[in-house]
Amino acid sequence: MERGLAEAGKLLQGLRSSFQSGDVASCQQHLGQLKIRMTQFPALPPLFQKTPTQKEELSLGREVLEYAVLLTVKKEDEAGFERQFLQLKPYYVDTRNSIPPSSREQLITGLNLLRLLVQNRISEFHTELELIPSAQHSSPFIRYAIELEQSLMEGAYQKVLNSRTNLPDQSYAFFVNLLLDTVRDEIAGCSEKAYDFLSLAEAKKMMLLKTDQEVADFAGMRDWDIKNGSIYFRKINEEAISKDIPSHQLITQTLGYARELERIV
Repeated sequence: MERGLAEAGKLLQGLRSSFQSGDVASCQQHLGQLKIRMTQFPALPPLFQKTPTQKEELSLGREVLEYAVLLTVKKEDEAGFERQFLQLKPYYVDTRNSIPPSSREQLITGLNLLRLLVQNRISEFHTELELIPSAQHSSPFIRYAIELEQSLMEGAYQKVLNSRTNLPDQSYAFFVNLLLDTVRDEIAGCSEKAYDFLSLAEAKKMMLLKTDQEVADFAGMRDWDIKNGSIYFRKINEEAISKDIPSHQLITQTLGYARELERIV
């Protein structure tokens, strides 16, 4: 077992080095080898057997999966993040009294909260938040996600857009950008209903776009017209698309159902 741990430790060193240098292919290679090694350690989940090297096994397994999670962020793999985090979660929840806390736990936990916001899984967001010790809520990583959720619930979309300039870690950019796309679409939908047109400068500021070309590209995606330095929203002709509702027929049927119910009772 000790020999296996030593060999896994060397692979972990290689993983750390590859991750720091940004070599994704090398990271994946090291991760594949390490995950095979991890199957030989009985102290790891789901067995959690007590072995003479339990602490070393758990620490190594946790760090390997932390790098696996962070690598999915580098690859911008949202589905992969969820899979890797679910494997990592038992180390954060079930081994608190077995090994010292990880310096990456709050960073990764905050990333997971952001993922739930992006996927609009608000009830799960609050469930996960309940599992996080209250002492960690003041962490910049956790607090960032909490404040972002509050802004979303308040409809303070400008705060959400501005949050991109105050990231607690650069790894948060991936999920925040996904969230910004969702918020930007929401602002666009509200703008279509509230205005007939907006100047390019106003639209750029409102939707936190950097250049006129970005505004033009976004307008093209929404099928907006641009002319004379302004964006013109295409209004939906509600009368043209509305369907006649057979109200008289519905009322007659409803009264008929009511009479039948009275007979039954």
